[in-house]
Amino acid sequence: MTVRLSDSARRHIAAFEDETDATAVDCVVDDDRDRVIFVVTAGEMASAIGPGGSRVKDLEDQLGRDVVLVEDAPTAEGFVANALSPAAVYNVTISENDTTVAYAEVDHDDKGVAIGADGKNIEAAKLLAERHFDVDDIQLT
Repeated sequence: MTVRLSDSARRHIAAFEDETDATAVDCVVDDDRDRVIFVVTAGEMASAIGPGGSRVKDLEDQLGRDVVLVEDAPTAEGFVANALSPAAVYNVTISENDTTVAYAEVDHDDKGVAIGADGKNIEAAKLLAERHFDVDDIQLT
């Protein structure tokens, strides 16, 4: 699936890559929640975060917004699990009928983390899964 980036997203990716020395494959500027969500190339998350989160903090200061990082994955199952992080996701199953739904088995104690305040985490995971793997919905089990 081809991801289309706005000019604003491209500028944010350039700032991200300059600050972190990691590569972003996608960026969503979420004005409603005053945050920027980056999808980081698999294996580059440590570089993106930096020692003690220093690179993320510097980027947040530079952008004046919260920064959310999601590690890319080659499969929809892996991607959904990464998008729900830091919640403990045990298994993700993709069901394809009229719609494509990802069923994520999340530790009972981490369901609140997976959902996030006002649903912000699950909302971001659904948006990214749709953009990258044509997943229409994510259901927590």
